[in-house]
Amino acid sequence: MEQPQKSMIDTLTGSFLLSTPQMPDPRFAEQVIYICSHSDEGAVGIAVNKPEPDLTLDEVLRSSGLPVPAELDTSVYIGGPVEPNAAFILYTSDYVTEQQLEVSPTVSLSRNNKVLEDIAHGRGPEKFLFAIGYAGWGPGQLEQELVSQGWLTIPADESIIFDVPDTEKWRRAASLYGIDIAIFQDFVGNA
Repeated sequence: MEQPQKSMIDTLTGSFLLSTPQMPDPRFAEQVIYICSHSDEGAVGIAVNKPEPDLTLDEVLRSSGLPVPAELDTSVYIGGPVEPNAAFILYTSDYVTEQQLEVSPTVSLSRNNKVLEDIAHGRGPEKFLFAIGYAGWGPGQLEQELVSQGWLTIPADESIIFDVPDTEKWRRAASLYGIDIAIFQDFVGNA
């Protein structure tokens, strides 16, 4: 029996969505979003380069009654405008827990409080990104935005998520694939 062909929708999970200079929505200017789930029902992603300036993970741990590891110096990220009070943790797959979504072979996502508890007690993932909120699209919405050139999709690289300084992630993600995102508009047009 022949396997069904994967559609474009199946291929965006585990990809980066980079806003182009033509992005009409200012909330997503110079944004790098890691697509965690994409299907016929819509898409969910976490912005990985916009830290929340007024909140640190130390504060989140303290407010949850958890210890703060001495070496912890981590930002809290604005994952997107949907559910801004919900917490999400992207992390490397060296750590496994129940209730996680394996986004790629190297990156998982969870909303499970146990991940935060394990981070606080030094048993968590080697690398992680803590975000509040997420970016979400309904059925067909992301595909329409891709057609209107507000976004560029490229293969994701976990080092961009976890190792590159936030101020460099947008340009670095694009440059890994030979794109100078700042002049991208000069080469894009409508057919």
